[in-house]
Amino acid sequence: MVPVSVVIITKNEAEMISRSITMLKQITDDIIVVDNDSTDQTVSITKQNGCRVYQKNWDGYGANKNKGIELARYNWILSIDADEIPDTALLISIAQLKFNDNNTVYDIPFKAYYGNKPINFGNWGRDHHIRLFNRTRVKWSEPPVHETLILPRNVSVKKLNGHLHHYSVKNASEHEAKIVHYAQLSALKYLQSGKKAGFVKLYIAPVFHFVKTYIFLLGFLDGKEGWYIAKMAMKSTWLKYHYLSKAQQAPKQKNYQNGIPVMAYEYKADIHTE
Repeated sequence: MVPVSVVIITKNEAEMISRSITMLKQITDDIIVVDNDSTDQTVSITKQNGCRVYQKNWDGYGANKNKGIELARYNWILSIDADEIPDTALLISIAQLKFNDNNTVYDIPFKAYYGNKPINFGNWGRDHHIRLFNRTRVKWSEPPVHETLILPRNVSVKKLNGHLHHYSVKNASEHEAKIVHYAQLSALKYLQSGKKAGFVKLYIAPVFHFVKTYIFLLGFLDGKEGWYIAKMAMKSTWLKYHYLSKAQQAPKQKNYQNGIPVMAYEYKADIHTE
């Protein structure tokens, strides 16, 4: 075992969570699950697998990850989502670390899947994130969406071998539901920061994102899944600024809160982001 605590936020993740926990138990004796009112077997599965489970109110992605970090037994934190599964190469890479420099953070390559198909190109095929860090130096930011790690100036970033295998969406309908939800949260974030929705953001940026993802990053080589990913990247960009534009034009419109559709304030069942 290594002196690393794993922090996972969950809601209705029974289908995937046991696969991830089975792998993680090979390197750690401290897995913290911060659950948000799961109605499936998530809580019972995690408890049966020896995890420490805390059922908290939903305060946002970054906020709930920080709650888990505070509850951890060790200062070194591996932060993952419930739909991410470490492979053996990654576990070996972590097990070989000395953990003697609190200013070092570790960047982990991702392998993304659309359903069960691995995605090798586009933005998804190039994905990697810092997920292993020391909590005395690093915390998550707490915006409505797209939380990021707040890193010290003198941080040293090192890459790990292996992958986190990210089973992002099962199908196109789930993908679209996620991008709609993310877009609403992003619009809320932009509204709070005073960002504006202009012509370029609404009409040029979406097309640019499609061309970049599908053509420049070779997304077309992933077949129909590459097409869906590029199309959703375009739609996501447009929706963010569409919702922001509505918020700025009609802040008191019915079914809107602070100009954003009320569902943006609700935690959706199986959506995680970074």
